[in-house]
Amino acid sequence: MSAKLAIEAREGSIRVKGKQKSQLQCDADSIAGAVSQRACVYSGARVVLNPITDAIHLVHGPIGCASYTWDIRGSLSSGSELFRNSFSTDLQEEDVIFGGEKKLARCIDELALKYKPSLMFVYSTCVVGVIGDDITAVCKQAEQKHQIKVVPVQSSGFAGNKSAGYRAACDALLQLIKSEGEPTAQSRKINYLGDFNLAGEAWIIRNYLREMGVELNATFTGDSSYASLRRAPAACLNIMQCAGSMTYLAQEMERVYNIPYMRVSFLGIEDTSRSLREIAAALNDKEISEKTERLIERETAEIRSLIEGYRVPLQGKKAAVFVGGGFKAVSLIKQFREVGMEVVMIGTQTGKQDDYDSMYSLACDGTVILDDANPSELERFILQQGADLLVGGVKERPLAYKLGISFIDHNHERKHPLSGFAGAVNFAQEVYSTLCSPVWNYV
Repeated sequence: MSAKLAIEAREGSIRVKGKQKSQLQCDADSIAGAVSQRACVYSGARVVLNPITDAIHLVHGPIGCASYTWDIRGSLSSGSELFRNSFSTDLQEEDVIFGGEKKLARCIDELALKYKPSLMFVYSTCVVGVIGDDITAVCKQAEQKHQIKVVPVQSSGFAGNKSAGYRAACDALLQLIKSEGEPTAQSRKINYLGDFNLAGEAWIIRNYLREMGVELNATFTGDSSYASLRRAPAACLNIMQCAGSMTYLAQEMERVYNIPYMRVSFLGIEDTSRSLREIAAALNDKEISEKTERLIERETAEIRSLIEGYRVPLQGKKAAVFVGGGFKAVSLIKQFREVGMEVVMIGTQTGKQDDYDSMYSLACDGTVILDDANPSELERFILQQGADLLVGGVKERPLAYKLGISFIDHNHERKHPLSGFAGAVNFAQEVYSTLCSPVWNYV
């Protein structure tokens, strides 16, 4: 299938650099039964909130929805492991007919007595949206009864797309951090938004900041707790890695608490160095800036020869990228260039127009840019563009295996860090070991 025919088939969702200047029609709602990679509202809310380590996560709906959890994912905790459990009200046919509010109340009672948590999230699902259970009222009654924080998450799956789920999660977080009185901002304390501490990545960034003379006040939401999130209004700056999931929260915190925010990316040497320098500049402290430069100089010197060693065998190889957020996709174009590779196809599930504009400006002529592509489109363009490697998540892995090309998991299932300078080496090493594996001699 030619690029021209594909564009005609799905106008507004596909763009080829050098052939089109039209904007992508992004952030469309998920359509039930449609062939799409975009996830539902519930999944968006769950993926943001679930790394809060000391919370009970109760899914009000059929048992199947509760399987979308973090128990097998790479998010690490320095404290409680309660977040690895997934609880469900397991709605049955009778509950659908007569309502599930009483069953939800009984489940909250049981969990509160057994685990004695300080925080509980209750997620609505598609079924709950249809039958109309008032989870807000049930949660309010449970708060009064058990003297704990019980937060309803309005995440009925059909009511939008994954981005809507991000907003529902941010609304829930705003309830948690609501401050009594006027918080006092600390000049060297910052919040880190949009990191889920996969393989300890938030700890890597925390150590960088500490060396710069900056304290990480709260992380949203990797390795976070109810107590740490409530400290968030005391920060003087919010930095945001995953803009797709956290932009709304950052905007609201700026409006309510007057905390400015900035987008950062700690993927790759170039973006990590740039982000650290921008943080230092935003804090406007000469001592912090000097420490930042020493940190960057030392870290880049340590890994420069390692990265260069991978460039020779990888030079000229082609990559296809399909990930969740747009800012990650932009960083991956730069990161592949660091190891001598070209991105020939790139797309996201929840990218925004400015993300696609950045991809367009960085990509080479002929690069295919996609929004919310389905597996059939991904397959056609991977083959058409001659990609040697696919970067994606768990849903894209079988496609790479089917096509007989290399695959790298850049989603939440991975157990190795890809952020920071150490992450840049891990990324280059993984690309090399995957593309240059002896197994390809037998395919």
